[in-house]
Amino acid sequence: MADNTPAGSTTDGAIQVGGPKQPIDARVSAPASYDVADFPVPHGREEEWRFTPLERLRGLHDGTAVANGGGVKVDVSAPEGVSVETVGRDDARLGKAGKPVDRVAAQAFSSFEKASVISIPKETVLTEPVRVAVHGEGGVAFGHQLIEIGAFSEAVVVIDHTGDATLAANVEFLVGDSAKLTVVSIQDWDDTAVHAAQHTALVGRDATFKSVIVTLGGDLVRLHPRVLYAGPGGEAELYGLYFTDNGQHQEHRLLVDHDTPHCRSNVVYKGALQGQNAHAVWIGDVLIRAEAEGTDTYELNRNLVLTDGARVDSVPNLEIETGEIVGAGHASATGRFDDEQLFYLMARGIPADEARRLVVRGFFAELVQQIGIPDLEERLIAKIEAELEASLA
Repeated sequence: MADNTPAGSTTDGAIQVGGPKQPIDARVSAPASYDVADFPVPHGREEEWRFTPLERLRGLHDGTAVANGGGVKVDVSAPEGVSVETVGRDDARLGKAGKPVDRVAAQAFSSFEKASVISIPKETVLTEPVRVAVHGEGGVAFGHQLIEIGAFSEAVVVIDHTGDATLAANVEFLVGDSAKLTVVSIQDWDDTAVHAAQHTALVGRDATFKSVIVTLGGDLVRLHPRVLYAGPGGEAELYGLYFTDNGQHQEHRLLVDHDTPHCRSNVVYKGALQGQNAHAVWIGDVLIRAEAEGTDTYELNRNLVLTDGARVDSVPNLEIETGEIVGAGHASATGRFDDEQLFYLMARGIPADEARRLVVRGFFAELVQQIGIPDLEERLIAKIEAELEASLA
């Protein structure tokens, strides 16, 4: 079914040329750092925290959360030729993609004991995905994962979060020159889980990085995907799908930092919300620095509100410090079901409930197809339809 843009208000943020008084990378309470002591405890008035219900982070933001040894279990299934290691904090590879940018990410970096490192050798093309299962066992945990792919290689990595936990984590992606890495991160937590994580990708010369983030579960999920470029010609595609249910808080805060010439980025996130106090937050920051001539970028966020009582905050930001670009733009829209679409389907004998399911399925179809793994696509579609069934019961 074709893409269905929600009917409702549309916001196309103004493009600012030459840099505003407070650029994207300065609208934070502290510079990026590996040390949690460099970040003040947030109080909710800071720009980067104003949408987040801090009391629901269970102490991940103020240092009161303490790992108890029963947080999460990580299992990795990888094709032959892929190296999977568990390393200590002193491994020199950790932290190469970029520094933590908020206190929770810094707390995770300062607190983890062991990290998972997955390495795909250069000139390797994987025909099966690497699967990382992160299962919550009810406790508090601080995690760290590093996925590195060598030059001219191609791989798909699936990170699947299930169970119940209070988890703060950093996930790094090092993409070698001319390599192609696709990462699918699924947040299918139990309704009681809390998950805050920073995903940082460093994209090499002429390399391609594709991220597909799917957030369905959890009491509170706050993800911070970031992309930086290590050489010209790099491409980043960031896709996201979220279904926010009754009482859930799901927050995605993206930054694409174009500081290298002739790179490209494309961002598409879509969300559906239903139920009382369902709250989705999407912040999309794209910064084109003065030295990033030849940049081509676009970001888009669409939200479909299915019931009363749900709330969406969608803020696209685009800042440009050079006039020598190929293209740049951004947009967001939030609305309810398009009555004309429902009428069209119902006029052809399709019951109202089934028509709603078809509209939602069509709304998400473009993003689900980006996964490219049939069993995962079927599982996610089934999960979305189960959520809709629950709302109609």
